[in-house]
Amino acid sequence: MNQNNSLAMFENESIGKLMIKFSLPAIASMVVNSIYNIVDQIFIGQGVGMYGNAATNLTFPLVTIAMAIGTLIADGCVAYFSLKLGQKNYDEAARTMGNGITISLLAGLFITISMELLLTPVLNLCGGAKVAEETFRYATEYARITLIGIPFVCISMTVNSIIRAQGNPRYAMISNISGCLLNVVLDAWFVLGLGWGVAGAAWATIIGQILNFVLAVAYIPRLKGIEFKREYALLNSNTLFSFLPLGISSFFTQFGSTIVVICMNNLTVKYGLESVYGPDIPLAAFGIVMKVNSIIVSVMVGLGIGSQPIVGYNYGAKKFHRVKATYLRTIIVGLIVGVIGWACFQFFTQEIINIFGQENELYNEFALKCFHIFLGAIFLIGFLIPSGIFFQSIGKPTKAMICTLTRQLLYSLPSAYILSSIMGIDGLLYSGPVGDCLAAVTVAILISGEMRIINRSIKEQNA
Repeated sequence: MNQNNSLAMFENESIGKLMIKFSLPAIASMVVNSIYNIVDQIFIGQGVGMYGNAATNLTFPLVTIAMAIGTLIADGCVAYFSLKLGQKNYDEAARTMGNGITISLLAGLFITISMELLLTPVLNLCGGAKVAEETFRYATEYARITLIGIPFVCISMTVNSIIRAQGNPRYAMISNISGCLLNVVLDAWFVLGLGWGVAGAAWATIIGQILNFVLAVAYIPRLKGIEFKREYALLNSNTLFSFLPLGISSFFTQFGSTIVVICMNNLTVKYGLESVYGPDIPLAAFGIVMKVNSIIVSVMVGLGIGSQPIVGYNYGAKKFHRVKATYLRTIIVGLIVGVIGWACFQFFTQEIINIFGQENELYNEFALKCFHIFLGAIFLIGFLIPSGIFFQSIGKPTKAMICTLTRQLLYSLPSAYILSSIMGIDGLLYSGPVGDCLAAVTVAILISGEMRIINRSIKEQNA
Protein backbone atom coordinates (compact mmCIF):
# COMPACT_ATOMS: atom_id res chain seq x y z
CA MET A 1 0.00 0.00 0.00
CA ASN A 2 2.81 2.38 0.90
CA GLN A 3 4.48 1.70 -2.44
CA ASN A 4 1.19 2.37 -4.28
CA ASN A 5 0.67 5.59 -2.34
CA SER A 6 4.21 6.63 -3.13
CA LEU A 7 3.66 6.15 -6.86
CA ALA A 8 0.21 7.74 -6.75
CA MET A 9 1.74 11.07 -5.78
CA PHE A 10 3.13 11.37 -9.32
CA GLU A 11 -0.44 11.34 -10.64
CA ASN A 12 -2.26 13.26 -7.91
CA GLU A 13 0.07 15.64 -6.09
CA SER A 14 0.52 19.16 -7.44
CA ILE A 15 3.30 19.46 -9.98
CA GLY A 16 4.81 22.42 -8.14
CA LYS A 17 5.16 20.42 -4.91
CA LEU A 18 6.65 17.45 -6.76
CA MET A 19 9.17 19.66 -8.53
CA ILE A 20 10.29 21.18 -5.23
CA LYS A 21 10.54 17.74 -3.61
CA PHE A 22 12.61 16.17 -6.38
CA SER A 23 14.48 19.11 -7.90
CA LEU A 24 15.95 20.80 -4.83
CA PRO A 25 18.12 17.82 -3.68
CA ALA A 26 19.20 17.22 -7.28
CA ILE A 27 20.11 20.89 -7.77
CA ALA A 28 22.00 20.96 -4.46
CA SER A 29 24.06 17.88 -5.39
CA MET A 30 24.88 19.20 -8.86
CA VAL A 31 25.85 22.65 -7.58
CA VAL A 32 28.08 21.12 -4.90
CA ASN A 33 29.94 19.15 -7.58
CA SER A 34 30.55 22.41 -9.47
CA ILE A 35 31.69 24.23 -6.35
CA TYR A 36 34.42 21.61 -5.83
CA ASN A 37 36.17 22.98 -8.93
CA ILE A 38 35.35 26.65 -8.29
CA VAL A 39 36.59 26.77 -4.68
CA ASP A 40 40.12 25.81 -5.68
CA GLN A 41 40.09 28.44 -8.42
CA ILE A 42 38.99 31.17 -5.98
CA PHE A 43 41.69 30.47 -3.40
CA ILE A 44 44.36 29.89 -6.03
CA GLY A 45 43.41 33.21 -7.63
CA GLN A 46 43.69 34.99 -4.28
CA GLY A 47 46.83 33.19 -3.10
CA VAL A 48 48.75 32.51 -6.32
CA GLY A 49 47.30 34.77 -9.02
CA MET A 50 46.55 34.65 -12.72
CA TYR A 51 49.08 31.92 -13.58
CA GLY A 52 47.49 29.67 -10.97
CA ASN A 53 44.04 30.24 -12.49
CA ALA A 54 45.40 29.50 -15.96
CA ALA A 55 46.95 26.29 -14.58
CA THR A 56 43.67 24.97 -13.16
CA ASN A 57 41.98 25.60 -16.51
CA LEU A 58 44.78 23.69 -18.22
CA THR A 59 44.17 20.68 -15.96
CA PHE A 60 40.36 20.83 -16.20
CA PRO A 61 40.13 18.31 -19.10
CA LEU A 62 41.72 15.72 -16.81
CA VAL A 63 38.81 16.21 -14.41
CA THR A 64 36.19 15.96 -17.17
CA ILE A 65 37.77 12.76 -18.55
CA ALA A 66 37.54 11.19 -15.09
CA MET A 67 33.96 12.44 -14.73
CA ALA A 68 33.04 10.95 -18.13
CA ILE A 69 34.27 7.49 -17.14
CA GLY A 70 32.79 7.84 -13.65
CA THR A 71 29.43 8.83 -15.14
CA LEU A 72 29.52 5.88 -17.56
CA ILE A 73 29.85 3.48 -14.63
CA ALA A 74 27.61 5.29 -12.10
CA ASP A 75 24.67 5.97 -14.44
CA GLY A 76 24.78 2.52 -16.00
CA CYS A 77 25.13 0.83 -12.62
CA VAL A 78 22.25 2.69 -10.99
CA ALA A 79 19.92 2.11 -13.97
CA TYR A 80 20.49 -1.66 -13.88
CA PHE A 81 20.45 -1.68 -10.06
CA SER A 82 17.01 0.00 -10.02
CA LEU A 83 15.71 -2.43 -12.65
CA LYS A 84 16.77 -5.45 -10.59
CA LEU A 85 15.27 -3.95 -7.43
CA GLY A 86 11.96 -3.52 -9.26
CA GLN A 87 12.15 -7.18 -10.33
CA LYS A 88 12.82 -8.18 -6.69
CA ASN A 89 16.12 -9.73 -7.83
CA TYR A 90 18.06 -8.50 -4.81
CA ASP A 91 21.08 -10.77 -5.34
CA GLU A 92 21.69 -9.37 -8.83
CA ALA A 93 21.10 -5.83 -7.51
CA ALA A 94 23.78 -6.40 -4.86
CA ARG A 95 26.11 -7.94 -7.46
CA THR A 96 25.54 -4.91 -9.69
CA MET A 97 26.53 -2.60 -6.86
CA GLY A 98 29.61 -4.70 -6.03
CA ASN A 99 30.72 -4.84 -9.66
CA GLY A 100 30.05 -1.11 -10.00
CA ILE A 101 32.31 -0.33 -7.03
CA THR A 102 35.07 -2.66 -8.26
CA ILE A 103 35.09 -1.35 -11.83
CA SER A 104 34.97 2.23 -10.46
CA LEU A 105 38.09 1.50 -8.39
CA LEU A 106 39.91 -0.11 -11.32
CA ALA A 107 38.93 2.68 -13.72
CA GLY A 108 40.00 5.32 -11.19
CA LEU A 109 43.38 3.65 -10.65
CA PHE A 110 43.89 3.33 -14.41
CA ILE A 111 43.17 7.04 -14.94
CA THR A 112 45.46 8.04 -12.07
CA ILE A 113 48.41 5.88 -13.11
CA SER A 114 48.17 6.54 -16.86
CA MET A 115 47.75 10.30 -16.41
CA GLU A 116 50.63 10.47 -13.92
CA LEU A 117 52.91 8.67 -16.39
CA LEU A 118 51.79 10.74 -19.39
CA LEU A 119 51.13 14.04 -17.63
CA THR A 120 53.47 16.28 -19.65
CA PRO A 121 52.20 15.22 -23.12
CA VAL A 122 48.60 15.28 -21.85
CA LEU A 123 48.96 18.84 -20.55
CA ASN A 124 50.58 19.83 -23.86
CA LEU A 125 47.58 18.33 -25.67
CA CYS A 126 45.27 20.38 -23.43
CA GLY A 127 46.92 23.61 -24.54
CA GLY A 128 50.03 23.73 -22.36
CA ALA A 129 52.69 23.63 -25.07
CA LYS A 130 53.00 27.42 -25.43
CA VAL A 131 51.91 28.80 -22.06
CA ALA A 132 54.20 30.57 -19.60
CA GLU A 133 56.62 28.43 -17.59
CA GLU A 134 54.84 29.38 -14.33
CA THR A 135 51.48 28.23 -15.70
CA PHE A 136 52.82 24.85 -16.80
CA ARG A 137 54.69 24.33 -13.52
CA TYR A 138 51.58 25.09 -11.47
CA ALA A 139 49.45 22.85 -13.71
CA THR A 140 51.87 19.94 -13.26
CA GLU A 141 52.03 20.42 -9.50
CA TYR A 142 48.23 20.65 -9.17
CA ALA A 143 47.51 17.69 -11.45
CA ARG A 144 50.05 15.31 -9.86
CA ILE A 145 48.26 15.69 -6.52
CA THR A 146 44.60 15.83 -7.61
CA LEU A 147 44.98 12.72 -9.78
CA ILE A 148 45.44 10.73 -6.55
CA GLY A 149 41.82 11.46 -5.65
CA ILE A 150 40.29 10.08 -8.89
CA PRO A 151 39.59 6.52 -7.55
CA PHE A 152 37.76 8.01 -4.53
CA VAL A 153 35.69 10.23 -6.84
CA CYS A 154 34.71 7.35 -9.13
CA ILE A 155 33.60 5.13 -6.23
CA SER A 156 31.71 7.99 -4.54
CA MET A 157 29.80 8.74 -7.75
CA THR A 158 28.65 5.13 -8.05
CA VAL A 159 27.71 4.62 -4.39
CA ASN A 160 25.93 7.98 -4.05
CA SER A 161 23.90 7.20 -7.18
CA ILE A 162 22.82 3.90 -5.62
CA ILE A 163 21.92 5.65 -2.36
CA ARG A 164 19.69 8.06 -4.33
CA ALA A 165 18.09 5.15 -6.19
CA GLN A 166 17.31 3.53 -2.84
CA GLY A 167 15.21 6.56 -1.94
CA ASN A 168 17.63 8.58 0.21
CA PRO A 169 18.75 11.53 -1.95
CA ARG A 170 19.15 13.58 1.24
CA TYR A 171 21.99 11.40 2.54
CA ALA A 172 23.76 11.48 -0.83
CA MET A 173 23.40 15.26 -0.80
CA ILE A 174 24.83 15.48 2.75
CA SER A 175 27.75 13.28 1.69
CA ASN A 176 28.55 15.62 -1.21
CA ILE A 177 28.07 18.83 0.78
CA SER A 178 30.23 17.58 3.68
CA GLY A 179 33.17 16.96 1.36
CA CYS A 180 32.69 20.34 -0.29
CA LEU A 181 32.55 22.25 3.01
CA LEU A 182 35.71 20.54 4.24
CA ASN A 183 37.37 21.46 0.95
CA VAL A 184 36.47 25.14 1.48
CA VAL A 185 37.85 25.20 5.04
CA LEU A 186 41.06 23.41 4.08
CA ASP A 187 41.53 25.59 0.99
CA ALA A 188 41.48 28.71 3.16
CA TRP A 189 43.91 27.13 5.65
CA PHE A 190 46.32 25.47 3.21
CA VAL A 191 46.45 28.18 0.51
CA LEU A 192 46.03 31.44 2.44
CA GLY A 193 47.01 30.39 5.98
CA LEU A 194 49.97 28.08 5.34
CA GLY A 195 50.91 29.50 1.93
CA TRP A 196 51.01 26.12 0.19
CA GLY A 197 49.75 27.58 -3.11
CA VAL A 198 48.31 25.27 -5.77
CA ALA A 199 49.56 22.20 -3.86
CA GLY A 200 47.48 23.26 -0.85
CA ALA A 201 44.37 23.61 -3.00
CA ALA A 202 45.01 20.17 -4.50
CA TRP A 203 45.42 18.49 -1.10
CA ALA A 204 42.27 20.24 0.18
CA THR A 205 40.34 18.83 -2.79
CA ILE A 206 41.57 15.28 -2.19
CA ILE A 207 40.75 15.33 1.53
CA GLY A 208 37.23 16.60 0.77
CA GLN A 209 36.79 13.83 -1.80
CA ILE A 210 37.96 11.21 0.70
CA LEU A 211 35.37 12.40 3.24
CA ASN A 212 32.67 12.10 0.56
CA PHE A 213 33.94 8.59 -0.22
CA VAL A 214 33.95 7.52 3.46
CA LEU A 215 30.41 8.80 4.09
CA ALA A 216 29.08 7.12 0.93
CA VAL A 217 30.70 3.73 1.61
CA ALA A 218 29.61 3.86 5.27
CA TYR A 219 25.99 3.85 4.11
CA ILE A 220 26.26 0.55 2.20
CA PRO A 221 25.28 -1.68 5.21
CA ARG A 222 22.12 0.44 5.62
CA LEU A 223 20.84 -0.14 2.07
CA LYS A 224 17.31 -1.53 2.16
CA GLY A 225 16.82 -5.14 1.08
CA ILE A 226 20.47 -5.52 0.03
CA GLU A 227 22.82 -7.99 1.70
CA PHE A 228 26.27 -7.21 0.37
CA LYS A 229 28.68 -10.15 0.15
CA ARG A 230 32.36 -10.16 -0.77
CA GLU A 231 31.84 -12.34 -3.83
CA TYR A 232 29.58 -9.66 -5.31
CA ALA A 233 32.65 -7.46 -5.70
CA LEU A 234 34.25 -10.01 -8.07
CA LEU A 235 33.75 -8.86 -11.65
CA ASN A 236 31.04 -10.75 -13.52
CA SER A 237 31.04 -10.30 -17.30
CA ASN A 238 27.27 -10.76 -17.62
CA THR A 239 26.58 -8.12 -14.98
CA LEU A 240 29.18 -5.70 -16.37
CA PHE A 241 27.95 -5.93 -19.95
CA SER A 242 24.38 -5.55 -18.73
CA PHE A 243 24.89 -2.22 -16.97
CA LEU A 244 27.79 -0.47 -18.73
CA PRO A 245 25.89 0.12 -22.03
CA LEU A 246 23.19 1.94 -20.03
CA GLY A 247 25.69 4.69 -19.20
CA ILE A 248 26.96 5.24 -22.76
CA SER A 249 24.74 8.28 -23.42
CA SER A 250 25.95 10.04 -20.26
CA PHE A 251 29.55 9.14 -21.12
CA PHE A 252 29.40 10.71 -24.59
CA THR A 253 27.74 13.80 -23.17
CA GLN A 254 30.56 14.31 -20.66
CA PHE A 255 33.26 13.26 -23.11
CA GLY A 256 31.92 15.79 -25.61
CA SER A 257 32.50 18.49 -23.00
CA THR A 258 36.09 17.25 -22.61
CA ILE A 259 36.75 17.59 -26.33
CA VAL A 260 35.31 21.11 -26.33
CA VAL A 261 37.47 22.19 -23.36
CA ILE A 262 40.65 20.79 -24.95
CA CYS A 263 39.94 22.45 -28.31
CA MET A 264 38.99 25.76 -26.70
CA ASN A 265 42.17 25.74 -24.59
CA ASN A 266 44.31 25.23 -27.67
CA LEU A 267 42.48 27.92 -29.64
CA THR A 268 42.77 30.28 -26.66
CA VAL A 269 46.53 29.79 -26.47
CA LYS A 270 46.99 30.01 -30.26
CA TYR A 271 45.07 33.24 -30.78
CA GLY A 272 46.11 34.65 -27.42
CA LEU A 273 49.72 34.56 -28.65
CA GLU A 274 48.67 36.65 -31.65
CA SER A 275 46.95 39.26 -29.46
CA VAL A 276 48.09 41.85 -26.93
CA TYR A 277 46.91 39.53 -24.14
CA GLY A 278 49.31 36.63 -24.66
CA PRO A 279 48.25 33.01 -23.97
CA ASP A 280 47.94 33.05 -20.18
CA ILE A 281 45.48 35.92 -19.69
CA PRO A 282 42.77 34.42 -21.99
CA LEU A 283 43.39 30.94 -20.55
CA ALA A 284 42.89 32.22 -16.99
CA ALA A 285 39.85 34.33 -17.91
CA PHE A 286 38.14 31.53 -19.83
CA GLY A 287 38.79 29.22 -16.88
CA ILE A 288 36.96 31.57 -14.53
CA VAL A 289 34.05 32.04 -16.95
CA MET A 290 33.64 28.28 -17.47
CA LYS A 291 33.77 27.52 -13.74
CA VAL A 292 31.29 30.27 -12.77
CA ASN A 293 28.96 29.32 -15.61
CA SER A 294 29.05 25.70 -14.42
CA ILE A 295 26.95 26.74 -11.41
CA ILE A 296 24.10 27.87 -13.68
CA VAL A 297 24.51 24.75 -15.81
CA SER A 298 24.35 22.60 -12.65
CA VAL A 299 21.10 24.26 -11.58
CA MET A 300 19.58 23.49 -14.99
CA VAL A 301 20.73 19.87 -14.92
CA GLY A 302 19.39 19.46 -11.36
CA LEU A 303 16.09 21.03 -12.42
CA GLY A 304 15.83 18.61 -15.33
CA ILE A 305 16.79 15.59 -13.24
CA GLY A 306 14.23 16.59 -10.62
CA SER A 307 11.45 16.68 -13.22
CA GLN A 308 12.57 13.36 -14.73
CA PRO A 309 10.61 10.95 -12.47
CA ILE A 310 7.47 13.13 -12.74
CA VAL A 311 7.61 13.25 -16.53
CA GLY A 312 8.65 9.61 -16.90
CA TYR A 313 5.92 8.22 -14.63
CA ASN A 314 3.11 10.28 -16.16
CA TYR A 315 4.28 9.56 -19.70
CA GLY A 316 4.18 5.85 -18.91
CA ALA A 317 0.76 6.26 -17.26
CA LYS A 318 -0.45 8.21 -20.35
CA LYS A 319 -1.21 11.29 -18.24
CA PHE A 320 -0.05 13.52 -21.06
CA HIS A 321 -1.53 16.72 -19.66
CA ARG A 322 0.73 16.34 -16.61
CA VAL A 323 3.72 15.57 -18.84
CA LYS A 324 3.16 18.80 -20.77
CA ALA A 325 2.50 20.85 -17.63
CA THR A 326 5.65 19.55 -15.92
CA TYR A 327 7.82 20.31 -18.95
CA LEU A 328 6.42 23.84 -19.36
CA ARG A 329 6.92 24.64 -15.67
CA THR A 330 10.46 23.29 -15.80
CA ILE A 331 11.26 25.51 -18.79
CA ILE A 332 9.69 28.59 -17.17
CA VAL A 333 11.75 28.09 -14.00
CA GLY A 334 14.85 27.33 -16.09
CA LEU A 335 14.51 30.51 -18.14
CA ILE A 336 13.91 32.63 -15.02
CA VAL A 337 17.06 31.23 -13.39
CA GLY A 338 18.91 31.66 -16.69
CA VAL A 339 17.94 35.33 -16.94
CA ILE A 340 18.99 35.92 -13.32
CA GLY A 341 22.36 34.27 -14.03
CA TRP A 342 22.77 36.29 -17.24
CA ALA A 343 22.00 39.53 -15.37
CA CYS A 344 24.61 38.71 -12.71
CA PHE A 345 27.22 38.02 -15.39
CA GLN A 346 26.40 41.25 -17.24
CA PHE A 347 25.94 43.71 -14.37
CA PHE A 348 28.10 42.34 -11.53
CA THR A 349 31.00 41.23 -13.69
CA GLN A 350 33.77 43.08 -11.90
CA GLU A 351 32.64 41.81 -8.50
CA ILE A 352 32.70 38.22 -9.79
CA ILE A 353 36.15 38.65 -11.34
CA ASN A 354 37.55 40.11 -8.11
CA ILE A 355 36.53 36.97 -6.19
CA PHE A 356 39.19 35.11 -8.19
CA GLY A 357 41.91 37.69 -7.54
CA GLN A 358 42.80 41.09 -8.95
CA GLU A 359 45.40 41.24 -11.71
CA ASN A 360 46.68 43.75 -14.26
CA GLU A 361 44.59 45.97 -16.54
CA LEU A 362 44.88 43.70 -19.60
CA TYR A 363 43.63 40.70 -17.62
CA ASN A 364 40.71 42.69 -16.26
CA GLU A 365 39.83 43.99 -19.73
CA PHE A 366 39.74 40.52 -21.30
CA ALA A 367 37.88 38.95 -18.37
CA LEU A 368 35.14 41.60 -18.67
CA LYS A 369 34.82 40.96 -22.41
CA CYS A 370 34.75 37.22 -21.80
CA PHE A 371 31.80 37.44 -19.40
CA HIS A 372 29.86 40.01 -21.45
CA ILE A 373 30.25 38.40 -24.88
CA PHE A 374 30.84 34.66 -24.35
CA LEU A 375 27.93 34.42 -21.88
CA GLY A 376 25.76 36.88 -23.82
CA ALA A 377 22.99 34.35 -24.51
CA ILE A 378 23.55 32.01 -21.57
CA PHE A 379 19.93 32.33 -20.39
CA LEU A 380 19.00 29.98 -23.26
CA ILE A 381 20.45 26.99 -21.39
CA GLY A 382 17.32 27.23 -19.21
CA PHE A 383 15.55 25.90 -22.30
CA LEU A 384 18.28 23.73 -23.81
CA ILE A 385 19.35 21.52 -20.89
CA PRO A 386 15.89 20.67 -19.42
CA SER A 387 14.65 19.90 -22.96
CA GLY A 388 17.38 17.31 -23.45
CA ILE A 389 16.54 15.66 -20.13
CA PHE A 390 12.82 15.78 -21.06
CA PHE A 391 13.48 13.64 -24.16
CA GLN A 392 15.50 11.23 -22.02
CA SER A 393 12.58 11.01 -19.57
CA ILE A 394 10.09 9.97 -22.26
CA GLY A 395 12.41 7.32 -23.70
CA LYS A 396 13.77 9.17 -26.74
CA PRO A 397 17.56 9.02 -26.25
CA THR A 398 18.46 10.04 -29.82
CA LYS A 399 16.65 13.37 -29.51
CA ALA A 400 18.10 13.76 -26.01
CA MET A 401 21.61 13.26 -27.41
CA ILE A 402 20.97 15.81 -30.17
CA CYS A 403 19.83 18.37 -27.59
CA THR A 404 22.86 17.70 -25.42
CA LEU A 405 25.62 17.64 -28.03
CA THR A 406 24.24 20.16 -30.54
CA ARG A 407 25.18 23.25 -28.55
CA GLN A 408 28.83 22.43 -27.94
CA LEU A 409 29.99 20.03 -30.65
CA LEU A 410 27.80 20.98 -33.61
CA TYR A 411 27.61 24.75 -33.21
CA SER A 412 29.90 26.32 -30.58
CA LEU A 413 33.09 24.46 -31.49
CA PRO A 414 32.87 24.94 -35.29
CA SER A 415 31.90 28.58 -34.65
CA ALA A 416 35.00 28.97 -32.48
CA TYR A 417 37.27 27.69 -35.27
CA ILE A 418 35.60 29.76 -38.00
CA LEU A 419 35.19 33.03 -36.09
CA SER A 420 38.65 32.93 -34.49
CA SER A 421 40.24 32.47 -37.93
CA ILE A 422 38.47 35.68 -39.00
CA MET A 423 38.43 37.77 -35.81
CA GLY A 424 41.28 36.32 -33.77
CA ILE A 425 40.80 35.90 -30.01
CA ASP A 426 37.52 37.88 -30.11
CA GLY A 427 36.07 35.24 -32.43
CA LEU A 428 36.28 32.72 -29.60
CA LEU A 429 34.14 35.00 -27.45
CA TYR A 430 31.37 35.26 -30.04
CA SER A 431 31.26 31.48 -30.53
CA GLY A 432 29.41 31.21 -27.19
CA PRO A 433 26.23 33.17 -28.06
CA VAL A 434 26.28 31.91 -31.67
CA GLY A 435 26.28 28.30 -30.45
CA ASP A 436 23.56 28.96 -27.87
CA CYS A 437 21.24 30.67 -30.38
CA LEU A 438 21.67 28.06 -33.12
CA ALA A 439 21.17 25.23 -30.62
CA ALA A 440 18.00 26.92 -29.30
CA VAL A 441 16.53 26.94 -32.83
CA THR A 442 17.35 23.24 -33.32
CA VAL A 443 15.92 22.20 -29.95
CA ALA A 444 12.81 24.36 -30.47
CA ILE A 445 12.10 22.45 -33.71
CA LEU A 446 12.43 19.10 -31.91
CA ILE A 447 10.29 20.21 -28.96
CA SER A 448 7.55 21.70 -31.14
CA GLY A 449 7.27 18.38 -32.98
CA GLU A 450 7.05 16.47 -29.70
CA MET A 451 4.47 18.89 -28.28
CA ARG A 452 2.27 18.36 -31.36
CA ILE A 453 2.28 14.62 -30.64
CA ILE A 454 1.49 15.19 -26.95
CA ASN A 455 -1.28 17.71 -27.72
CA ARG A 456 -2.82 15.23 -30.17
CA SER A 457 -2.80 12.55 -27.46
CA ILE A 458 -4.43 14.95 -24.97
CA LYS A 459 -7.20 15.77 -27.48
CA GLU A 460 -7.83 12.08 -28.13
CA GLN A 461 -8.13 11.42 -24.39
CA ASN A 462 -10.56 14.32 -23.94
CA ALA A 463 -12.69 13.34 -26.95
